[in-house]
Amino acid sequence: MEVLIIVTAPTTTLPKKKKRKYLHEVDLMRVFFIFGVLLNHTTTAFAQTMADSQGTPFVTLHSLHLFIHFTRMGFMFMTGLVLTLNYYNRNDWPTFFKKRFAGSGWPYLLWNFGLLVLSCALALKGFAWSSFGKTFWSSIIHGDQFYLYYILVTLQLYLCFPFMVLLFKKLNKHHLAILVTSFAVQMLLMFGIKYGLPHVDRTNWLWWFRAYGVNVFTYQFYFIFGTYVSLHYQAFYQFVQKHLRLIVGTTLVLGVGTVPYYFWNIKHLDFTHSAAVSPHQPYMLVYDALMIVTVFAIGKAYAKWRDHGMPKWFDAFIRNGAKVSFGIYLDQTIGLLVLEKLLTYVHVSDWTLFALIPLGYALVLGISFAIAWFCYKVPPFGLLIGRPQWHVLKKNRKGAKLA
Repeated sequence: MEVLIIVTAPTTTLPKKKKRKYLHEVDLMRVFFIFGVLLNHTTTAFAQTMADSQGTPFVTLHSLHLFIHFTRMGFMFMTGLVLTLNYYNRNDWPTFFKKRFAGSGWPYLLWNFGLLVLSCALALKGFAWSSFGKTFWSSIIHGDQFYLYYILVTLQLYLCFPFMVLLFKKLNKHHLAILVTSFAVQMLLMFGIKYGLPHVDRTNWLWWFRAYGVNVFTYQFYFIFGTYVSLHYQAFYQFVQKHLRLIVGTTLVLGVGTVPYYFWNIKHLDFTHSAAVSPHQPYMLVYDALMIVTVFAIGKAYAKWRDHGMPKWFDAFIRNGAKVSFGIYLDQTIGLLVLEKLLTYVHVSDWTLFALIPLGYALVLGISFAIAWFCYKVPPFGLLIGRPQWHVLKKNRKGAKLA
């Protein structure tokens, strides 16, 4: 009798990849900063509508501008934090560039084009069909239209990010030294921009150096700060917990101090309003950094609350807001245009306009959120907010073929 023996190779079970803990505090921080950006731009729209540029409502609104002007740097910090969380250990730079440039590049091009079409169609000041091509090209290379400068800065960061990762990996035991050095360099930049550049003839400078607001190196500390926090998350959180009262107290003092600081810029340094509220100032570097840490602490408190009985509606609001925060940033111009148009029909006192700011802010926020949410849920518009739904479209095509 023959015996058939079947020999099978031993099976090896690959260890399951450990799932990274979801950081709910990051959702809160995304929402906090984008809502702050919209508040900043909404107050500007109301100030431009006020009749008396010397009146108390106008001056009060302008003097409060620096208090909420930390949001730009908060966005830069979040970009460094999230990029590091997602890509620090992947080491696949071709895929990184392909994904990140597509995710930000297409929205940048499409929103510049779409908003320019809208501006020309509405015959807004400074826009005309006759100069469409020239304006579109200028907006793409300069990032100077529709608040899209942040995207241009981010695209530059993508080119620099592999070198940032290399720096942190090569100096693995000196991360704090990197952060401190970065802060010192940033402080020197702020002093130079505020006190040096106004007295320098920059006529023949390359545009990228002249327009420092879209130069990625102007924001280098905030990106490096985000990377540092990502790599030392628990240690940083413990530090914040230990010194929370001092951090929050100092942040509040500096926040209130932005008001006299504004008047000091105006009256003693003879700055224009635009220069007086610039985020590129030594004082603002310290305030912005501490405000970012404070918002981080608020985010951690939110994450704890979420685990201990947070109302479901509020949790859903933050989660959904975080999902479309990038989209809200991109489409905010539409909400602001609607607000500005409505304000032309409002003929009230400046104090009444001041009181109407919360209503106008809710309008801008509602419109911006609605457009972003529509793009997020309805293919193929997700491409507009960096969340393309190609998988949904492929699934639908596959289903149609099977039918």
